[in-house]
This record gives sequence, C-alpha cells and structure tokens, in this order.
Amino acid sequence: MKLDFNTGMPTHCFNTPLRIGSSLHLNRAHSVGIGRLEIPQVNLSVWVLLAVTLLFTAISSATERAAPDNSKENPAARDTDWPRFRGPNGTGISHADTIPLTWTAKDYNWTLDLPGHGHGSPVVVGDRLYLISGEPDTAERIVVCVDVKRGDILWKRNFSSKPHRLHHANSYGSTTPAADAHGVVVTWSDPEKLLLMALDRKGKTVWQKNLGPYQAINGSGTSPIIVDDLVVLMNVQMDPNFMISIGVLPQDYPDRTAHDSFLLAVDRKSGEIRWQVKRKTYLAGYATPCVRTTDNGDRELIFLDSAYGLAGVDIQTGEVNWQTSRLLPSRTVASPVVAGDLIFGSHGRGVSADMICALRAGSKSTQPKVEYEIKTGAPLTPTPLVKDKLAFLWSDAGIVTCIEAATGTVVWRNRVGGSYYGSPIWVNGYLYCVDRRGTVVVVTANEKYELLGKMSLGEPSFATPAVAGGAIYFRTETKLFSLGGD
Repeated sequence: MKLDFNTGMPTHCFNTPLRIGSSLHLNRAHSVGIGRLEIPQVNLSVWVLLAVTLLFTAISSATERAAPDNSKENPAARDTDWPRFRGPNGTGISHADTIPLTWTAKDYNWTLDLPGHGHGSPVVVGDRLYLISGEPDTAERIVVCVDVKRGDILWKRNFSSKPHRLHHANSYGSTTPAADAHGVVVTWSDPEKLLLMALDRKGKTVWQKNLGPYQAINGSGTSPIIVDDLVVLMNVQMDPNFMISIGVLPQDYPDRTAHDSFLLAVDRKSGEIRWQVKRKTYLAGYATPCVRTTDNGDRELIFLDSAYGLAGVDIQTGEVNWQTSRLLPSRTVASPVVAGDLIFGSHGRGVSADMICALRAGSKSTQPKVEYEIKTGAPLTPTPLVKDKLAFLWSDAGIVTCIEAATGTVVWRNRVGGSYYGSPIWVNGYLYCVDRRGTVVVVTANEKYELLGKMSLGEPSFATPAVAGGAIYFRTETKLFSLGGD
C-alpha cells in the first residue's frame, strides 16, 4: 500500500464579556465596588502609629514602582512571555483577560508589513517579538525583531540559503524561534545543512552550528526550545530509499543518502554540544518537544517521531528514560502535549490523522501504556490543547472535539468549518484558531460548545497566534497584527 506523504504541510471559569463601543467585545471580569467604611474613635497615639505605618508603606510602594524591570534578565519572573511555539512549554494557554472575542480591522493596535513570506509562529519575550521569514525566489532567510508596543521593526538579519524542493504549502520561513532574556535561537535547513543559531537582543550572532545535511521531501518545520541552560532540537530526517520504495520519490532521485537523525542539546551560551542521541532515519518529523514533570518532581523532555512514537529523555544527560516503538508510524506533525501522566500524540497521512492516542508515560522501570485512541476528528497538523480536565482536538478539516482528558469520553464535537495548519490556543476560557485562509475562529472552551465569532485577517495564515503582555499577535504570510491589551 502506498502512503501519500506528498499532500501534507510540515509546520507546525470564563467571565461575562463586556461590550466596548460597537464592535469590540472584551473578556473581562466585572469590577467590585467597595462599601463605605466607618472608623471607630481611637486615642491620639494610635493615630500617630497608623500615620507612620502608612508613610513607610507608601515609600516602600514607590520604591517598588521605581525599581528596574528585572524580568528582562530573568524571564521566569514574568508570566506574560510567549517564548516558544505555542507559548510556555507548548501548552497554548494564556490567562490574559484583555483579548477581544470579536473585532473589526479598526480595533488592531497596529498592523505591520513583514519582509519576505512565511508561516512560522511569532514568539514574545518582554517588549520584543521574533519571527522568521523567507524569500520565495532565493530561499534567503530573514530573522525579524519587532517592538511590540509600537509595531516597528527594531532589526532584521538576512541569511543566504540554497533554494530546494518544498511542499507547495510550505515556505522558507516555517520554523518558530525560541527566545529568552538574552535573545533568540533560530533554525532552518536546506539540503546542504541544518543550521542552529543564537542571536542577541540586538541581532548580533552569538554562535551558530551546522548540524550537517538535511533531507525531507516537504522541507523542514520542527522548532527549537530553550530549557534551563540548554537549547534543544529534534533532527529527524527522511530515508530516501524508504520513500522510493513506497513510490513517493522517483527511482532516479539524485541523493539516496540517509543522513543521521538525532536529538540534540547544546549550551545556551556557547552552542557547544552537551548531548546527542541517535534516532532512526525513517520519516521526517515536525513535532516540537516539551517538558514533563514526573510524580517525584523530576523533569524530562518529551519527543515525538514516526520511528519510535513518544519518548521521555533526561534533560541534562540525554538518557532515554522510556520510549514506545512504532506507536505513530505515519507522518508526525503536531507536537506532543502533556496532561499529568498522559501524553497526547497523533500521526497520519495527507492532511488527515489516522488517530490520536493518550499514552501513560513510562519511566526507567515501567513501560508506557496507551490509555485510549481517538480516530474521529483527530488532528494531524494542529497540536491538541489540554486545560484542567478537558482536552480539545482541532482537526485539520475544522472539526473541534472536546473530550475528558483522563478518559477520552467525548463531551461535544462540532464542525466550525475551514482547513487548518495553525494550532488552537486557550485564552481566558476561549479557544482561538486561525484557518489556512486567515479566518480567526473563536469558540468556548468548556463543556458547552458555542461559536462566538469569525474574523478575517485578509490573507492566508498557517501560524499559531502568540499572547503576551495582554495582547494577541496574529501572523499571516506577509503581515503581523497586534490586538487587545489595556
């Protein structure tokens, strides 16, 4: 049986809304009035003590307000950053209550024309947004840094690359950066090299690594993450001989070399390799890893690919704690998502998933176990979303399913329409997802389905939105939009 690997796309408690004006609906909590206080009679010494206390409190508060913003040096100190694909640990979750549910073009804070063309998602740390674009004709890659307040390009860096075969829906700007207080880490590939590079906040190259040749029939799409003092990247490539054997590549394909596949961690500051774990070269993988915290408080990296399925890897050493074998043997595009001991992963062909499974994680002494599988409405490209006891599956074909995360029991399933490469995000009780034509769809994220709105961005979009500092950022092929905030 021939598998069709040519038709997919490698990428990657709510409050009552208040009406603001005629078109903008904000999801905000109601304010609460404070009743009148009656002050009892007390002697003079008590009043003096109270006055002194209030004076010192005021001085202390003023000092705190005047202190420098140390969060720029320590991004862990702030919870408003969106530092990687789908935000903190890839969960896609934001509690921002200043994002509209519906809007019109006049409600945007700003709109920016981007250089080049691309599908990678934006990331935000502090006052800076980073993304990658590419030039369709020359394969030149462009790293862009944007001031999120003004919507101006602070700097951009252009890098030469070799034009090569891409899926018709892919681009030379499909990967998503990873960022922290020190700058941004980016990756892209052509047949001659897989590049991993760190730039500082001003766009200066700190280090770069050529990880060797790269082969994938549809181009690359996996993205790096920053974990502690490491940059982590999955490099899983295709085996041309296998692709020829199933009829996807022609017999006269010029390069039959199956290059090395591996999981990699490098030092965040220097780029020196800290560990590298060999993987099987089979089908190119596009999932971006995440971190799982075990019952005893340890943490491990979660990887997803076609040859093995899901795996738990020690962050500091690269030792494989556990892994499955051929659990997800077709194309893997969506990234893994963790829900306690359960991990969600999917696989499929074309633009539809064969199934999504919930795997109970293993350990060094226990084997992982599949708890359940879902085939109807399973996503191949959009990454699932888990919030509290519910999980949301947004399929490539526009079917949204709400399930109980622990059991897989379907709570509701509805067709919202559209075709999707971007992934849903959860914002203060609502799901936002952008279809391939650039239509933003907003639905409720609870036990009762409700479609709240559809808003057009005006051109195609394959990216996943970012939420930071109370604003949401949408990336289309050539534009960037900022919406919401105080």
